[in-house]
Amino acid sequence: MLHELLLALLGFTGDFVIDNSSSARRRPSPAESVAAGDADAGPAFRLAPDLTFLQPSERSAIERLISLGFYYRELNRFATESRDLSWIQSSVDVSSPNADITLKGKVRKGSAYRRAIGNGIAEILSVYRSAVLQVEQNLLSDPLPILATVTHGLNKFEVLLPPLYELVMEIEQKDIKGGQLLNLLHKRCHCGVPELQSCIQRLLWHGHQVMFNQLNSWMVYGILQDQYHEFFIRRQVDRDEENESAQSDVADKFAQKLAKDTSLTSWHSGFHVSLDMLPEYIHMRVAESILFAGKAIRVLRNPSPGATLQEPANQSQILKGSHRMQAFTGGSGALKELPNFSNISAEELLPQVEADKVDAMLKQLKHSSEFHKRLFESAVSSIRTIAANHLWQLVVVRADLNGHLKALKDYFLLAKGDFFQCFLEESRQLMRLPPRQSTAEADLIVPFQLAALKTIGDEDKYFTRVSLRMPLFGMKSSTSQKDLQKSNTPDLSSQGKASSELALDGWHSIALEYSVDWPLQLFFTPDVLSKYRKVFQYLIRLKRTQMELEKSWTAVMHQDHVDFSDYCKDRKNSSATQLRRLRTKPFWRVREHMAFLIRNLQFYIQVDVIESQWNVLQTHVQDSHDFTELVTFHQDYLSALISQSFLDIGSVSRILDSIMKLCLQFCWSIEHYETGANMFEIDHITEEFNKKSNSLYTILRSSRLAGSQRAPFLRQFLMRLNFNSFFETTARGVMNSGRLRPNTAGTQL
Repeated sequence: MLHELLLALLGFTGDFVIDNSSSARRRPSPAESVAAGDADAGPAFRLAPDLTFLQPSERSAIERLISLGFYYRELNRFATESRDLSWIQSSVDVSSPNADITLKGKVRKGSAYRRAIGNGIAEILSVYRSAVLQVEQNLLSDPLPILATVTHGLNKFEVLLPPLYELVMEIEQKDIKGGQLLNLLHKRCHCGVPELQSCIQRLLWHGHQVMFNQLNSWMVYGILQDQYHEFFIRRQVDRDEENESAQSDVADKFAQKLAKDTSLTSWHSGFHVSLDMLPEYIHMRVAESILFAGKAIRVLRNPSPGATLQEPANQSQILKGSHRMQAFTGGSGALKELPNFSNISAEELLPQVEADKVDAMLKQLKHSSEFHKRLFESAVSSIRTIAANHLWQLVVVRADLNGHLKALKDYFLLAKGDFFQCFLEESRQLMRLPPRQSTAEADLIVPFQLAALKTIGDEDKYFTRVSLRMPLFGMKSSTSQKDLQKSNTPDLSSQGKASSELALDGWHSIALEYSVDWPLQLFFTPDVLSKYRKVFQYLIRLKRTQMELEKSWTAVMHQDHVDFSDYCKDRKNSSATQLRRLRTKPFWRVREHMAFLIRNLQFYIQVDVIESQWNVLQTHVQDSHDFTELVTFHQDYLSALISQSFLDIGSVSRILDSIMKLCLQFCWSIEHYETGANMFEIDHITEEFNKKSNSLYTILRSSRLAGSQRAPFLRQFLMRLNFNSFFETTARGVMNSGRLRPNTAGTQL
């Protein structure tokens, strides 16, 4: 009987111990077990009912012992199935996204984490088998073997095997794997039984071995080893195809360019953190650091095949010695000279010594008997710092980030004022006409290139990356033809109005594109370039308005000098000339008021906003050696430009657009001010301008803006506008007239 009992303890039943769950029927699947509820909740091993020679106390003790045999059998089955690799055929690609393996009509889903837990279960069961063997040896050596020997030898497993069986059943029934399995084990570790806690911690250690292997592959080699989708770093599922069709043409071109480079595609949209598989004891911040480190390693280990990181042919000087950032830039941040990094290799971007250092840190964590959260987070932070520093070296130093930042400032933020002044003058007559949908961009390229020849020359190597675009998606061809027909009619007021409306509806969409190569796409994303483009469109409209106000003053002053010369020559017959000079004086006071506002707004944006924020960014570029910090600083730089230029406040932005529109209408209307209709239109424009400018001043003085980050520079702007309290008194309603009167507007001058 004792030998039958020992066999039952190892899962083998017979005449003495019977299995109620097997023999005549198969073992139910996990899904059937869930449906069956409590049918298979308890052990299925029972003593044969015809054993009449056993006392009730002996029967109770034996049934308690043989339940261990049932738990052992189920745990051994789980471990065997989890560790069984025979069903994996050599022809099956386990790295494919669909890792469900089909064999003889059965579908099996693999799990590296469950296999690791199976290894841990097998370790525990080997200790149990050794204990059973020791009990057998004790029974054989004892002349009078008793049941108490068996009970004493296996007593400690009564608190181990039942909870482990429940754990295994929950794993199978709920199909738990990956990070979810680590979460389950981590929760079960918190119990009041030291022996059970030690066993579950050992199982968790086995699960962490898989996680650390995946971390090692990801953070040392940039390779995602996750055949069964269990790691918390996942490949990005391409589920946004419909949204991509709504993006701009520029973003589409950028995405098509990225598609040619795997490392850049992976960086922007290739991977993400899966919250479903992220263990609860790993903070999201740590997971994002792991994600960044792996993506950075992928970029460093997979340089673009066409990347040489060298200057154009006319830049042949090679910098010798240190690669520090200060060697590449002068005091103003401008480029001096750059080295010629040709035939770049992964070994240069990420030395093997650094990779070995990362590998050693992960192996130290892997070999630790327990998972220490603080040590883990510290190691991840160190690895992330290593990856960020080498990525900084690649993007900032080797790829000349600061030179490209300076180029974007020159062209997108209009720092090269002489170039854009020349461009607007060359294209002034063209922009007085409605843009043609088919040739508008080509028409603008001619003055754009002429301005470049006159002001830039060959010394600026970044100008070749800048291209002019004229998207006309907001215009209708019928509207253009209609207004063109109107411009041929003798109604001069309609001509001026149609021209101004269409010009503002069409030419305001002028945009720039900037071509960036690997690896600068890591820094200049489509979102970043779109922000630059937004600021450029705003600034070019502002500069164009300022130029039109100046040109109108120049033209009329020239005509005034001619009229005055005629008046001096023939005072008797020049009454009409003198009358025209008198009638135009109030208009120039209005024009000066407009120019005053536009000049101060332009000075505020260019000096108080752009130059100030540029100096802050340059300080960060000089001091920081972390790529992610630079990305954050650059995002703050762009956000400050947009915020302090009021582009993020709809009400202010609309008022400024209306003011610029009114200024252009005013400039084009005064060219034909002799007609009565034009006089009425100019009066209407003046009245609207007064309302808009007063509204602008009122909003800018509001308490909501006074307490924001715009406050320091905004106060300087308001002080320039209201240096003699003109705007303040006007906004309070002291001026009841809608038009600017000579005696009132003169206080502004």
